[in-house]
Amino acid sequence: MYGINVGFEIGKRALLAQQYSLNLTGHNIANVNTPGFTRQQSVMTSTQPFNAANGNFGTGVEVVSVRQLRSIFLDKQYRQESQNLGRWRSLSQGWGQIETIYMEPSDTGFGAVLDKFWRSWQDLAANPDEQAARVEVREQAGRLINSLQHYSKQLREFRTAIDDDIQKRIEDINNIGRQLASLNEAIMTTELTGHRANDLRDRRNYLIDELSNYVNVQVIEQPSGSYTVMIGSMALVDRNEVSELEATVAGEGHDVIHELRFKDSQVKPEITRGELSGLMELRDDVIAERLAELDEIAVSLVRSVNDIHRRGYGIDGISGRNFFDPSTTGAADIKLADNILENTSTIAASGNGAIGDNANALAIAALRSQSTMRGGTTSFGDFYNSVVGIVGVRSREAQNMLENQESLVAHIEENRQALMGVSLDEEMTNMIRYQHAYEAAARVITTMDAALDTVINNMGIVGR
Repeated sequence: MYGINVGFEIGKRALLAQQYSLNLTGHNIANVNTPGFTRQQSVMTSTQPFNAANGNFGTGVEVVSVRQLRSIFLDKQYRQESQNLGRWRSLSQGWGQIETIYMEPSDTGFGAVLDKFWRSWQDLAANPDEQAARVEVREQAGRLINSLQHYSKQLREFRTAIDDDIQKRIEDINNIGRQLASLNEAIMTTELTGHRANDLRDRRNYLIDELSNYVNVQVIEQPSGSYTVMIGSMALVDRNEVSELEATVAGEGHDVIHELRFKDSQVKPEITRGELSGLMELRDDVIAERLAELDEIAVSLVRSVNDIHRRGYGIDGISGRNFFDPSTTGAADIKLADNILENTSTIAASGNGAIGDNANALAIAALRSQSTMRGGTTSFGDFYNSVVGIVGVRSREAQNMLENQESLVAHIEENRQALMGVSLDEEMTNMIRYQHAYEAAARVITTMDAALDTVINNMGIVGR
């Protein structure tokens, strides 16, 4: 029967619902600065009505669920663009470091050293018999060799540093994978009761956001509530299992690097975006190209100078000697020939062996403007300037793309926070609303209590 007791039940349910909502509001306020937290909202609905002969009567309210105010579309968009942001961040930093290594334009860069080398041959041609001019040629050649070796060493050390960064990223990715697997298991266990594990899901989504900075990830939610996290076509995390990445040594000597594989299957991951993608591109392509350019300069320089030098004569009248060591394979091992290091008199300035002749010195000095590189299409100076130009252009491009991507990701994050972020003003409004509803529900119970007191203590006493 729909009596006073039902009124008590309605008041009790209202108290419980408003109290739950007040607690949830407090939870939101407490986590206003918690990274990755998604604001939560109680979903209230009226309870099953009481069916009577003269109609249906309401029985109050209850909280049926707690929902997170989160957009799957915005999450997916954020992670896709975060992957691109990570890649351009790595490339921008890498190109900037390479630009610093070249130090161009400057008075101490390779371009200036190369010019001084050619000028030393011109000075020798002007004074072919002077020992000081010969010593200057050897000294400038030594500076040229030191510059090439220095740049090659700097680039190789930078490549090693990037390789170390890649290994560190792998450790971070594996750590995130283990945490995701643990959270998957906790979420599946918690949600067996039919209620969503919102806070656990927040921690899991935050880790996915972090992982998207490192690699290209795809997330598939299973009916059990667990996530399958894919890198390319391979699963990093599936339910409570994680397939970790590992770095295996490849190459030898100066070219030792670490290749990435899944530890269990030994399959190489398909990494196309994220910081790891940018680092691998720098290590395997960008720096390799820069080293190849330096090696091409060194090998062409050795070949071109030696070809002319062998045709000339030293002060002792002997020809057929090299200026650079002909065993040179690149910028890392270029060096002067032993005879030049031991005695500058063996520098072949003469073209015919006559004392005072400078024909060979002039021929070597003329290499400065001759098209001797890239199949006879460009000079040493122009080739190096093009190398420096490419570095400058790519560095600016990477910086511009990084700034654009940062703006895009920031815009998406603003849209996400507008939905999932905690607004203190809104929560305070909700708190006041739930507080007033709680007070009103308490007043209902008080009123019902007064009515029941009237029935028990005041009915049937008239006329006594």
